[in-house]
Amino acid sequence: MEYELDAIGLLCPLPVLKARKRLQGLESGDVLVVQTDDPAAVIDMPHFCAEAGHELLGHDEAGPVITWRVRKG
Repeated sequence: MEYELDAIGLLCPLPVLKARKRLQGLESGDVLVVQTDDPAAVIDMPHFCAEAGHELLGHDEAGPVITWRVRKG
């Protein structure tokens, strides 16, 4: 299953904290699509995925908005 999280307007560390909380309720293998506009997310999201055991499937940039795809580990 695929789920979405809008973290636009939130600054570090809130996008990662919201993603962590949302992923807790998902099944292993589910994908969370997170939208951020915090420049620190470029560092925070990959680090969070690596530390928490989730797979970062990639990201797309459209202006200031970065859309992340994270598969729950």
